[in-house]
Amino acid sequence: MSLSMCTDELLLELLPPERIASVTYYARRPDDNYLWQQAAGIAVNAGTAEEVLAAKPDLVLSGTTYTTPATRRLLEGLHFALLEVPPANDFDEIREVTRRVAHVLQRDAAAESLITTMDATLQRLADTKPRRAIRVAAWGEGGSIPGKGTLFDAILQAAGGINIAPSNSSNAYTAFDIEQLLMARPDVIAYPGNIGDTPGRNTDRALHPLILRLYAARRVPYQTALFSCGIAASVQAAVTLRANLLAVMGAGS
Repeated sequence: MSLSMCTDELLLELLPPERIASVTYYARRPDDNYLWQQAAGIAVNAGTAEEVLAAKPDLVLSGTTYTTPATRRLLEGLHFALLEVPPANDFDEIREVTRRVAHVLQRDAAAESLITTMDATLQRLADTKPRRAIRVAAWGEGGSIPGKGTLFDAILQAAGGINIAPSNSSNAYTAFDIEQLLMARPDVIAYPGNIGDTPGRNTDRALHPLILRLYAARRVPYQTALFSCGIAASVQAAVTLRANLLAVMGAGS
């Protein structure tokens, strides 16, 4: 049973549906879970200890970031088998987390197959790296910018881009004002594909008319589900991002 968005995806990658007691309700949302179609027939939960008590799973997977400490401590006190899984923010961490979870699930061979496919794709991307690195700013709601050490940064590097977010921030995420973004002069702005789904002042800022005009042909979407949690399938985000970056740069915009 999974109590975290990221452990949802790990279970769906590694196990057949009949071995999964439940996943969180995020698992059925395309914006949050790349494998949402595989979760269609699986029970969902809201991440509470009460639901674990009712389901009585053999093993509970929780995140160290998004599952509340109170829930984790309560389950430990009730002697449930609990595996706490940290987030994976680069491809080395994806390998480590995938193997760790798979070993507990007795699915080591499945993990190695996923990692082999991921590594082969990363190698192809490295062998065909663009001659000139493309300077990219991730422009999210409220001007939020994923900086160095984030999963976005790892995926962007694999795609052949350079993250222009400052590297001296104590927080992996930072923020640009509109003026700072324009002064940084990125080649391309990457934005979440669902950025316009929720109207509000943050969204209005991200979709500022000046940004839309100056970068009309140099904006590429990215699928938030593949950038939220580090799993082997995250390499597909790099493949898609590479294609999108080359398309806008090749247009001579």
